Amino acid sequence: MTDTPVWLIIASLGALTYLTRFVFLGLVGDRPLPPWLLRHLRYTGVAILPGLVAPLVVWPAAAGGETDLPRLVAAAVALGVGAWRKDVIQAVIAGGLTLGLLGWLVNG
Repeated sequence: MTDTPVWLIIASLGALTYLTRFVFLGLVGDRPLPPWLLRHLRYTGVAILPGLVAPLVVWPAAAGGETDLPRLVAAAVALGVGAWRKDVIQAVIAGGLTLGLLGWLVNG
């Protein structure tokens, strides 16, 4: 692939990203959104975070794409702490500490 198609792809992705953000910030930014849309936007973070984390737990590149017990346990601990405490930061810290401890115990 030559440089021209790569730069065209980068420029078009940049323009599309700008346009999708401009729709909400530039065109709709000063008007109130309808209640049904606000209700759905509340769940955006809850939907995106598991989609980002799940592949890292199930097919981690650090383990050669194989599921391993420390990551599954750390994910379960993070999920449990998040459900119990209703705090994302505490869940992330608990999952990270669990992964670090179990990784240290398993790998020596």
